[in-house]
Amino acid sequence: LAAAIQRHVLSGQAIFADDTPVDMLSPGAGKTKTTRLWAYVRDERPWAGPSPPAAFYRFSRDRKGEQPTEHLQNYSGWMHADGYAGFNELYRSGRIREVACMAHIRRKFVDVFKSQGSAIAEEAIKRIASLYVVEQQARGLSPDERVQLRQAHARPILDDLEVWLQAQLPKISGKSELAKAIRYGLTRMKKLRPYLDHGFLEADNNSAERSMRCVALGRKNYLFMGSERGGQSAAIAYTLIETAKLNGVNPQAWLTDVLSRIADHKINRIDELLPWRYAASAA
Repeated sequence: LAAAIQRHVLSGQAIFADDTPVDMLSPGAGKTKTTRLWAYVRDERPWAGPSPPAAFYRFSRDRKGEQPTEHLQNYSGWMHADGYAGFNELYRSGRIREVACMAHIRRKFVDVFKSQGSAIAEEAIKRIASLYVVEQQARGLSPDERVQLRQAHARPILDDLEVWLQAQLPKISGKSELAKAIRYGLTRMKKLRPYLDHGFLEADNNSAERSMRCVALGRKNYLFMGSERGGQSAAIAYTLIETAKLNGVNPQAWLTDVLSRIADHKINRIDELLPWRYAASAA
């Protein structure tokens, strides 16, 4: 089932990607080591797409770029992500095209404003908020309608924001946290622009970030993975449970139904047991 969900996610024209640290017990050392859980999400609901949402998770012992390269070896399309350098090899291959995240850009300015009360950071936050007003209006529209709306209203805001940020740099110390936030924002905005031209893309990577909330909650409860196999099992469990939740399906009810049927179910028809099929039959 987890493999079927992964195939479904990777058949989309756009996905969301993120990763987060998790501790794993290090046998014999009397301590834990930092490992990673990765999440890849397909969610077409913002543009009323026909395919159901889904998320698959993978566990790895490290955060090397070879990990996402292996996870996404069969994927071609757009990927919303942060600026993690480990994705660069995927972008260089040409199979995967990058879409940056406005939420990450905004977060840099929020941090500066909270720590320094910077008027420039506050103005940047306000301008970014205007972009999200457009996104609220775009939610649920068709891709073509979203492009028209963004071209008319979001593009001028983004253009002005870039020009304005460039003008602020000479006014402040180049070593300041604000200057770092501005340079980061200007660099990432170049990678964000595809969302203006493609209605099936989003302005941020929040779909993947939301998929990590369950992991963050889990860390506070189970504290660490017991082994690499335990990490892999956790990734499968997250895949099944979170995909069910994305489709408005009670994970326990769905998995109970699956376990009662799967022994006699043909492997080449495994897609019939996926959460959205269960939701449709229940309806």
